[in-house]
Amino acid sequence: MNTRNLFFAIAMACGAPAALVAQDEARTETVRFAAGTSGTTITDRITGYESVLYTLGAEAGQRMQVRLEPSNLATYFNVYAPGKGPGDEAIANAGTMGEMVPDLNQFDGVLPASGTYTISVYMMRSAARREEVSEYKLSISIEGATEDVVRNDYADGLQGGPDFYRVATSGGGVLNLRAAPSGGAAVVTVLNNGQNVRNLGCRMEEARRWCRVATLADPGVEGWAAGDYLVEGSDDPSAGTTGTTGAAAQATDMPDAAAQACLKAVTEETGNADVVLLSSAFSEAGTEVIVGVGPGQAPWQCIAYRDGSTTRPMSLTDEGSL
Repeated sequence: MNTRNLFFAIAMACGAPAALVAQDEARTETVRFAAGTSGTTITDRITGYESVLYTLGAEAGQRMQVRLEPSNLATYFNVYAPGKGPGDEAIANAGTMGEMVPDLNQFDGVLPASGTYTISVYMMRSAARREEVSEYKLSISIEGATEDVVRNDYADGLQGGPDFYRVATSGGGVLNLRAAPSGGAAVVTVLNNGQNVRNLGCRMEEARRWCRVATLADPGVEGWAAGDYLVEGSDDPSAGTTGTTGAAAQATDMPDAAAQACLKAVTEETGNADVVLLSSAFSEAGTEVIVGVGPGQAPWQCIAYRDGSTTRPMSLTDEGSL
């Protein structure tokens, strides 16, 4: 361990004053794992007093590992339990070695509760006030199968929650109903914006909340929907059943046509068949799709349009697919 890291480790272990830590200007990023994977690596940067709050879902009993590789050695992270954040007591401070911190900027622990965890990346105040910059890689993995019953359910939001959900998508699009709680699972059908469904319980998979729901029609259709797009609903079976149909709508959670078009485009552009979908965001102008290339999942951006065409993919890192 170098002298600078040792100084900060000792300072934090001895109860370093709050003036050492800078977490004043925070932005929040939602972490989602690619379909069928148990982790991801994020490349990001902070300047001065900026900090980043990475949020991701997991269940009690699963093992989470986090590794931060910063260019600026005054950069650390905290891990917060569901419902907690900066200003609250953290599960672990990556600047203080202990039971869940085997080395500086490493976290390895079995999670105590089910819900949305927060990883806060920040610089020490001494570096922040000099407006120093820190570029870093943040590797996160969550391993261990979920159990039959959710343990330590938080705020009644997984096993419990409302009896009925209502679909609330951005832009009024439809929501994919999948055969399993995964962005890579087959689409059973689509749910219209505003449609009510019965809540059959939620789980955390691929770092996000997935809810098993059933349509209110007779006979009903069961499947898994991304919990990001579900709010408390009612038992009204007619709500959301008119207007946009699945065949004509842009599906939320992973727009399949756009995703497939961009995966193909990135494969052709890079000559690398090892490509995975990282995220997608629908808008009227086109669907932005982020694709990971190669073993390190180097991020590439592609915009897909309703007619099936795409922009030329663009690397979001200097190293591209290498």
